[in-house]
Amino acid sequence: MLLREALGRVLRKLRRTRGLSLREVSELARVSLPYLSEVERGRKEISSELLATICRALGITLEQLLIEVSTEILRHRPAPTPRTIHLTTQQTYQLAA
Repeated sequence: MLLREALGRVLRKLRRTRGLSLREVSELARVSLPYLSEVERGRKEISSELLATICRALGITLEQLLIEVSTEILRHRPAPTPRTIHLTTQQTYQLAA
């Protein structure tokens, strides 16, 4: 998962949880509605300045957002593929990636 995708998912979730429309957040943050939509869909990168502005519009801190984004990334990371090493014919070990 790309960072912009995780940011978009979390921003959309926070906006919906607060009962705000895309238009309302775009007006509060003074960001164009099409741009905010692209950010929420994970298609556009966003500057830290605009991200901070959107956080203020959503009533959260940038730190809170980043914690949520980190959690989202960890939730969607692929499980490690076990690797097997054969040291002798009698011993086999599983290694985590």
